[in-house]
Amino acid sequence: MEGYKAKRVIGSEMMEGNVNKKKRGLKELNSGGFIELSKEEQKRDEEGDKGESVTCLSHGFISVIGRRRAIEDAVKVAIGVIQGCDFFAVYDGHGGAGVANACRDRMHRLVVKEAQERTRGGGSGGKGVGWENVMLARFEKMDEEVTGVECGITAAVDEVMETMGSIAVVVLVSREEVVVANYGDSRAVLCCAGTTVALSHDHKPDRPDERERVEAARGRVIIINGNRILGALATSRSIGDRYLKPYVISKPEVSVIERTKSDTFVILASDGLWDVVSNELACEVVKRYLDGHIKITFSDHNDGCSGNCAAEAAAMLAELVVARGSTDNISVIVVELKA
Repeated sequence: MEGYKAKRVIGSEMMEGNVNKKKRGLKELNSGGFIELSKEEQKRDEEGDKGESVTCLSHGFISVIGRRRAIEDAVKVAIGVIQGCDFFAVYDGHGGAGVANACRDRMHRLVVKEAQERTRGGGSGGKGVGWENVMLARFEKMDEEVTGVECGITAAVDEVMETMGSIAVVVLVSREEVVVANYGDSRAVLCCAGTTVALSHDHKPDRPDERERVEAARGRVIIINGNRILGALATSRSIGDRYLKPYVISKPEVSVIERTKSDTFVILASDGLWDVVSNELACEVVKRYLDGHIKITFSDHNDGCSGNCAAEAAAMLAELVVARGSTDNISVIVVELKA
């Protein structure tokens, strides 16, 4: 396809969750301030990417550079990080990939720590955890780490980080619940009995309650190639973006949905998908693929997801989005749920 770059990261439970082999500690972002993962922690993360799930039949993702010069998206799959729960996340960076990569390497660990503290170290998931408070606390902590509030990063890094940020959608799946936390315009949807259910809502500057909040903080929404905070950022919530605080906040919206036997699959994706494909169309395509009503022969660079239904469905959505002219990075996770 003209103008399309085929650089991708593909993953499923049959593969490593991230095929990038370089060291995944947080020092890839800067030389000081962030807490570097130990070799033991990195190994546990990699094992979590490939673990066997008790909540889903299959899961897979694809991350595509698309027509951009660089990929700023990051994807995280951590199976069984909390007993009985699987963690899935898409991070959509802007101003660079640093904050998105830091979230990929760190957010699930912060969530695990908070959940364990709230269950007195038992590490078990479920209804007693208080997921809304867990997510609110850990997203705030993540924002403090990347903006240097807690770490005290150097002046050189400080300047680079000032305009760097990331959007996120995080989904925790247990046998009883689906927990969703998001800020910005990455999105999660659920297919339940053939019906599309929005699990998250975009945070855009022109959303009435978001505009009211921004203006109450004495910020402005300026139309420059769409509605933007101070004419700069097209979303009203993110992690990072210190130069736009307090108008852009890192507080996520959190939803906890009880599982039913009719729940079929969940799709998480960055706005590279949702800019050109509706919730309903994305669910219809994945449903028809999982039901065997669509057959597709993947191009050579998709061979890595062969044999895994969820990974193949994610790759097919990426192919569709590219064909529809998306100009952004495209990251998609499909989680096929167990009844």
